Amino acid sequence: MPDEPLLLFDGRCGFCRIWIEYWKANTGGRIAYAPSEEAGSRYPQIQPEEFGQSVQLVMPASSPDQAPDQAIEVTRGAQAVFVTLTYAPGMAWLLWAYRHVPGFATLSEAAYRGIASHRSFFYHLTRLTFGRRIRPLKTAKVEWLFVRLLAAIYFAAFASLAVQITGLIGSRGILPASGYLAAVSRFLGVRAYWQAPTIFWVAHGDRFLQAACWAGAAISVLLFSALLAGYLERVALICLYVLYLSLCTAGQDFLSFQWDSLLLEAGFLAIFLGNSKIVVLLFRWLLFRLMFLSGMVKLTSHDPVWRDWTALAFHYMTQPLPTPLAWYMYQLPLGFQRFSTAATLFIELVIPFLFFAPRLWRLVAAGLALFLQVLIFLTGNYTFFNLLTMSLCLFLFDDYALHKLRLRARNVCTNKLVAIAAAAIILGLSVSGMWQMFFSTPLEPESAVERFAAPFQIANTYGLFASMTTTRPEIIVQGSNDGENWLDYEFPFKPGDLRQPPHWVAPYQPRLDWQMWFAALSDYRGAPWFTNFMVRLLQGSPAVVGLLARNPFPAAPPKYVRAELFDYSFTDFRTRRATGQWWARQPHGLYFPRISLEDVKLRE
Repeated sequence: MPDEPLLLFDGRCGFCRIWIEYWKANTGGRIAYAPSEEAGSRYPQIQPEEFGQSVQLVMPASSPDQAPDQAIEVTRGAQAVFVTLTYAPGMAWLLWAYRHVPGFATLSEAAYRGIASHRSFFYHLTRLTFGRRIRPLKTAKVEWLFVRLLAAIYFAAFASLAVQITGLIGSRGILPASGYLAAVSRFLGVRAYWQAPTIFWVAHGDRFLQAACWAGAAISVLLFSALLAGYLERVALICLYVLYLSLCTAGQDFLSFQWDSLLLEAGFLAIFLGNSKIVVLLFRWLLFRLMFLSGMVKLTSHDPVWRDWTALAFHYMTQPLPTPLAWYMYQLPLGFQRFSTAATLFIELVIPFLFFAPRLWRLVAAGLALFLQVLIFLTGNYTFFNLLTMSLCLFLFDDYALHKLRLRARNVCTNKLVAIAAAAIILGLSVSGMWQMFFSTPLEPESAVERFAAPFQIANTYGLFASMTTTRPEIIVQGSNDGENWLDYEFPFKPGDLRQPPHWVAPYQPRLDWQMWFAALSDYRGAPWFTNFMVRLLQGSPAVVGLLARNPFPAAPPKYVRAELFDYSFTDFRTRRATGQWWARQPHGLYFPRISLEDVKLRE
């Protein structure tokens, strides 16, 4: 009579040995395992041929008064598997379903018999999907490393904002936060504090704006250096989320990019990390939505250049801030660009489904996703977006994949009920958002919760470059003191000087340069901030002028400003060798009319 449960299995079966090792790791010594060839003879109650048909679970009899030859209870097949897994954390529901859900037991046993009859096939399938060993999912190292990378990304976001914030939303900036918050308060009343969550309701002076940015950068450094442990790490993550949410709320057009939303969603999820499989799955779900939706919007937009696979023939030149490598990629033949476009759509639309697949397939998916993000990072300056996406890919790995990294992973365990509650809310919000994105109708009752939670950006929809621009309009801002002779303002990173090569700037984001790209795609009346920007140049606002690379009027601001529009394009090898120019341009007319301070007043 065994003192503990004993699972007998066919030791000659490779498929059985792989799964028995996995169950051993999950049940943690709470149940014994033995090949039937070694221990089966001790149990004459079990016929020898039964060992070759299924596993046999031998358990002490429930009644100690039974005769010795009846002092054990034997279960076999799917039932034996489910009883065994009750000794593994979180797996007891299988046995409950076997005993209580109609039809579940019948289907389970039928499936077990089918697998047992074709063990050779399923052995090779297991090797193909899981590898030689199946291990329990352990992600302590993954989570520790992700938090460090997230801290580095937070630092890049906060530090780059710190040197731009007063010019963007300061008291003499382009879109002052004070005026924005005052307008929101007048329109919404008390609801403004919920609909526009930000600490800048307390104070919104220039020094306070900068202090919030530098505080976020400082906390990021502490978090990255692993000086904060235990609950202090979680407190730091909460502070970073609150600070960045506050900046995004007050930042208006300048902090409304998808990567800002992605950082907020990832930062919010990170608060609940702590060896919780539920949270790990939520990160995979976030990565899935990010990539799959980016592919879907390209197809559903009905943009012809995506449908005929020529989008990347334009992308390298027309994207907001290309890198020098983008110039060379643009020169490649159309056949390569078509192949690259098709590969991009395949990675974005098909590969994300492997994020939830068995380990080997998931690792392949991680490799392809990382490959795509590295290419985008090398050819375009998308701030911290690609770095953050690559960091999310960490959750497709496990601690065994990182075994060579000697990480001292120490996480605070997340309360299971808290993790389940967060998962339910985020899953519901994200599914509702996707439903509305594709069907243009809200999904009730989730839509009410979505409206309630929307200001906090904890579950967002994504999708970049739904429609590919095939030309590159560029705005050239000019000033003059006589209305006849005009001098150009130069921006740090956006194209202007034809001889100036594209820059490497990521993960820093020059947010005014980025907004200039969007403004050029429409009339200036579609970008209300642009008029404010032009007036600030007339006023000579030091904070705004400080966002530029060169001010042609250093002594005093000009009397007039205007903006012209040009069509820019990359040159080819021959032109660049002959002229030294990376860019060519053609005039496209006036973008913004000549104004002076006498003509307009800045709306405070």
